[in-house]
Amino acid sequence: MITRLNNAFLRLTTHPEFGKLLLRLTFGVLMLFHGVAKVQHGIGWISGMLVAQGLPGFIAYGVFIGEIITPVLIIIGLFTRQAAFIYAFNILVATLLVGTGKFFTLTNVGAWGLESEALYFLGGLSIMFLGAGKYTLFAGKEK
Repeated sequence: MITRLNNAFLRLTTHPEFGKLLLRLTFGVLMLFHGVAKVQHGIGWISGMLVAQGLPGFIAYGVFIGEIITPVLIIIGLFTRQAAFIYAFNILVATLLVGTGKFFTLTNVGAWGLESEALYFLGGLSIMFLGAGKYTLFAGKEK
């Protein structure tokens, strides 16, 4: 009985291509919210942090690539692996700029201080390793 239920469950839920689409849509859309916020409120504060670290402030414009262009590419499934790499790198840089003090911390609810950053970073890496899958606007163009 348990074996039959398990087999029925597996038949209903074994859809790796849909899983790839769901992963791409989830991380792409969620990151777009960050990008839209940067468009609305500016990136001056990011530029200031970069300058404080001895880096040129114009690098802050890279946030538009990492938080708008790459999520769109991930969502539509074009240059997905490359976009996901840039996406993950963007998260890594952002974490190094603003999150290093949270590395050994827990929130009030017991979550790791860098939980969101880790989730976005590892999601980007997962998409990079999995690729776009079958459901893209450019099916057959990318493996």
